[in-house]
Amino acid sequence: MNLQKISDRKKLDERIIHMPWFVQQFIDYKLPDLSPSTLLEYIRDYEQFFGWLRAEGLSAAESNSMVTLQELEVLRMDNIVGYRLHLTTRLEGHNSRVTVSRKMSSLRSLFHYLSQIAEDEEFYPLLKRNIMAKVEIKRIHKPKDTAAKLKGKILEEDELLEFIGYILEGYGRDIANNKQALYSYELNKERDACIASLILNSGLRVSEVVNLNMDDIDLSNKLLYVYRKGNNDETFKTPVYFREQSKDELHAYLAIRSTRYRTPKKEKALFVALPNGQQEGKRMTKRAIQAMIIKYASRFGKPYLTVHKLRHSFATDYYLQNDIYKTKEQLGHASTETTEVYTHLTDKTMSDAIERRSED
Repeated sequence: MNLQKISDRKKLDERIIHMPWFVQQFIDYKLPDLSPSTLLEYIRDYEQFFGWLRAEGLSAAESNSMVTLQELEVLRMDNIVGYRLHLTTRLEGHNSRVTVSRKMSSLRSLFHYLSQIAEDEEFYPLLKRNIMAKVEIKRIHKPKDTAAKLKGKILEEDELLEFIGYILEGYGRDIANNKQALYSYELNKERDACIASLILNSGLRVSEVVNLNMDDIDLSNKLLYVYRKGNNDETFKTPVYFREQSKDELHAYLAIRSTRYRTPKKEKALFVALPNGQQEGKRMTKRAIQAMIIKYASRFGKPYLTVHKLRHSFATDYYLQNDIYKTKEQLGHASTETTEVYTHLTDKTMSDAIERRSED
């Protein structure tokens, strides 16, 4: 099990004991099919919903763990409408439409299980009446809308190489008068450029980058072996190709990984950091990689660029040379529906190509 899953599973185990018995049963039912991260989100959604039921007097329970099936059975449609209003207008900070839709979907999944799958000792459904079956949840994440939000916020064409070059040289010139920042930059520039290059030339997720180990790299065949999101087979790592362009950055980083970061032999992580006051290098965290990319992106003139947008940048560029099915496979998407966003992101590029052809 990779590091993120281990952490999420621990948090899941800690929080599930504060849920009603029927929620615990539902999570056990879903555990073979869904990641601990997804199930942890379910638990957070149920904590919030049960807390609201109690606050509104719709449950007499003194704690979330004591909410009953009978209290769920007698909920009315106006109660669900009230909860949706609570999520959208009465909460501090307000939830986005996407977040509200996800929270309602979590409830639908639980209620469906209780009313259609789980049985009591007499073989009757645990929940006799399912109010959530009446709730329509509209699809919010349309590929075309996602593409519209991403346009202008990802790297395009020559910018992919320019960004890596900026990490290796340009950033150092921009901070030349800041000795402390310059020292940190000189220490980490090969590693940072390698991480950015790997994402821009393979489309890895940040969690996949964090979990990479030294023995996951096959330089001669330009292959990485990663635990893919949503794949619960902990015995199998998916082979993912990276472009030739990343080999130089990988060689440069690997040459200094052990000595510069004082990395012990027992440390398997590919990407390591040497925290202040520490004597040995250890695996970089997801947060550290995210902050690192934002730091360079801001100086590069792309303040909206994030680690995930580096993945989008690769995917858009990759799709221009390949079909949607190869792009789906490279990115590790569960379906082509997710990959459709890149068909819309490349619309302008395709139209420009047609115009150039007509002028010839």
